Amino acid sequence: MAQTTTGQEDPSSLAYALRNGKMNRRAWTITGMLVVLQIIAFADRAVLGLVAPSAIAELGMTTTQFGFIGSSFYFLYAVIAVVTGVLASKFSVKWILFVLGLTWALMQFPLLFGGGAAALLVTRIILGGAEGPATPTSLAAVHSWFPASRRALPSNLVAIGSTLGPVIAAPLLGFVIAAWGWRWAFGILGILGLLWLVAWLVLGKDGPYAPNARNASLTENANAKSTDAPESNTYSWFDTQTQVPIFKALFSGTFLITAFGVFTNFWTMGFLTTWLPQYLKVSANLTTEQVGIVTVFPWLFGATVLLVLGVISRQLMKKEKSIRQAMSAPYSAALVTGGLGFVLATQTSGVLAIVLLTIAAGCSIIYPMGAAMVAYIVGMKQRPIVMSVLGAAGSTGAIVSPVLVGWLMENAGYRTAPAGTVQTAEMVSRMVTGVNQSFLIAGLLLLAAGLLGLALIRPDRTAKKLQKTATPAE
Repeated sequence: MAQTTTGQEDPSSLAYALRNGKMNRRAWTITGMLVVLQIIAFADRAVLGLVAPSAIAELGMTTTQFGFIGSSFYFLYAVIAVVTGVLASKFSVKWILFVLGLTWALMQFPLLFGGGAAALLVTRIILGGAEGPATPTSLAAVHSWFPASRRALPSNLVAIGSTLGPVIAAPLLGFVIAAWGWRWAFGILGILGLLWLVAWLVLGKDGPYAPNARNASLTENANAKSTDAPESNTYSWFDTQTQVPIFKALFSGTFLITAFGVFTNFWTMGFLTTWLPQYLKVSANLTTEQVGIVTVFPWLFGATVLLVLGVISRQLMKKEKSIRQAMSAPYSAALVTGGLGFVLATQTSGVLAIVLLTIAAGCSIIYPMGAAMVAYIVGMKQRPIVMSVLGAAGSTGAIVSPVLVGWLMENAGYRTAPAGTVQTAEMVSRMVTGVNQSFLIAGLLLLAAGLLGLALIRPDRTAKKLQKTATPAE
């Protein structure tokens, strides 16, 4: 049983919530639904890589062309993410998430019903635009249910949903593709999305810490209702920050370096969701079902990393450590670890290379933690904007990496084998050469972002500095 320093049961624990506080039980229910939403959203991203071998052959595309379609997912990502961030500061997050989820679900069905390369391109662009705000909006929603000192764990649980998406989707969709064909992979995701929407209509709700005016009167007493315990003075001031000139926040050192770190997160995700299944299938000569299983390893390790970092952050915040110590330093250290893993993976082969790749990828797909920590530099009303712009800036990494990896493979001489044939040993070697070049680039980017983060990301100091430039309260 979790206890406080006074020997009493910790009222912020999930066990306490389930037994006592009604609002807190609702908070964890919403958190659970947002985790599921992230699972669906990231399964939507992972499906492209899983169908790559079949889709490339059937639709007659080159690796560069398919990489372009992988990148196209992020063409509208940034724009819609920023627009949604502004809307989330003014309107109900419940309905914003509903509209986004409905779009995701509907965009799956054109491929199920026979769409070609053009339909794949258009639906990926629209899907990416609708999924761009998924993580920042989900984090804004979960933050609306927890006081500042208790957001680290629920934030990381939502983040874990982003890594569990491919973990759950890869084996499931691998078997669907093998049994029914690659188009049904999209159909299954569309059906699951519609089922989530029904549940969200019934259970979804904005919390008492939401920036909406209609919730403002609840904020003062929200902590008592949710945990029956007062919020720590170390963190309570984060939620009482007044509005600041937004561009000063967006051009602060903390934000810019975090954005660079998130750029590297998306760079890795772009490769994983577009090329990892194809790379494993060709280089290791795996079946579609086997690829679906092996592909989960990096995402499963990433989920473990996020869970561990979430627990570490929660424990450090209980000790009233700074946001830099509790969140920024662990996040940056994970990026350094990921960078080293990618660099070393280029110098090895076989099982060791797969292990290093798993560690490297798992430590670098932790974007939601970057969004959660940078949210502390501004008050509640501006938080959705800051998190959305962060995701928008970082998403450019996922625009570049799929095309670059496809080009590096082609430049190394790799060509996709015709349908029904097996790649020659020479072609496998050329693919590995091109992909290893992309691993080296990813590793160097992650190392740079992690080291800069350890030295310079300071959310607490940035927040206090920004408050000196705050606009007068209305």
